[in-house]
Amino acid sequence: MTGRAGRRASPPIAMTVLSVLFTAAQTLHAAPNDFLGITESSGQGGTTLSTPLRIALSLTLLTFLPAVIVSLTPFLRISVVLHFLRQALGTQTTPSNQVLVGLSLFLSLVIMQPVAKEMYQTAWIPLEKGQIQFNQAVDNGSRPLKKFMARFAREKDVQLFIEMTKSPAPKSPADLDFTVLAPAYILSELKTGFQIGAVLYLPFLVIDLVVASITVSIGMVQLPPVMISAPFKLLLFVLIDGWNLIIGSLVKTFYSS
Repeated sequence: MTGRAGRRASPPIAMTVLSVLFTAAQTLHAAPNDFLGITESSGQGGTTLSTPLRIALSLTLLTFLPAVIVSLTPFLRISVVLHFLRQALGTQTTPSNQVLVGLSLFLSLVIMQPVAKEMYQTAWIPLEKGQIQFNQAVDNGSRPLKKFMARFAREKDVQLFIEMTKSPAPKSPADLDFTVLAPAYILSELKTGFQIGAVLYLPFLVIDLVVASITVSIGMVQLPPVMISAPFKLLLFVLIDGWNLIIGSLVKTFYSS
């Protein structure tokens, strides 16, 4: 693409690229500028990347896009809870995996929009204008994402990875290294997702137990209790407006923390 508007990335793309760029920042900063195609911009002392390097770097970093979205955003918790909900309802493949993944993705975009906007404004725009250098843009762009993950990473999980990596104890959450914070966030989200899923499972499990007791007591041993309890569970879920209640409560957990 040519022109200034064509080169400008959208906030969600900028969020993803900037969240991964920090891993390559030191390597790129230490490499020779001529080899990397980095040239000093005139007037403000910033740096600009050559077009071939931008294309190669973007294509390389986009391979990390699925891992970043699945692991380092609310997508992880939401997808786990929705899969537990489907199992509790006993609907097997309804909603399908594509529907659950799509719902989790769009809910994650809604929740991460403020973080993406902050990363875009503090890192990508100044880098495009040549106001800051590449390593400074990486540092600025990673701060909002690290702040978001630090809100939900449990202290016990953070301590585990600090000991495993033998990292020095941070003075504040902002000083946590990404190699410690990212896996700690993933473990914390998995635990939270399983906790919410277990709570969702309980009322539907009660229905299964009641139906199974009734069918056994009247001698209907050849008819699977799941076939009888499924309509009752669906009816209960519809009557309480389950999708609105669960999705609303799930999204609110990211704003109330």
